[in-house]
Amino acid sequence: MEEDKLESIFKMQKNLEKMMKLDRYPKDVEGKISALCTAIIHEAVELQRVTNWKWWKTPVTFDEAAAREELIDIWHFVVQASLELNMTPGDILKEYQKKNRVNQERQKNGY
Repeated sequence: MEEDKLESIFKMQKNLEKMMKLDRYPKDVEGKISALCTAIIHEAVELQRVTNWKWWKTPVTFDEAAAREELIDIWHFVVQASLELNMTPGDILKEYQKKNRVNQERQKNGY
């Protein structure tokens, strides 16, 4: 049977983490999450940079390949944050479903 795709991503991230030099990585969970948030923010800025958000600048052709690469950088940090919070792919699905229901209710009620 084929491995679940999200399980595969988690396994790859765990293997990558084993290869990394982590002497400067925070030791406590809160510090790790804070550091990962900083990384996610910076990667999101890098993703934004491939868009034509500067209305005063002559637009260039959108580089979808570069955008995908930056988005995957964000995914790496999101998956690592999930691992730091001891979340499994099943936990993510459960939390996503819960929040999705809240968001749907908000939309129905004019949020």
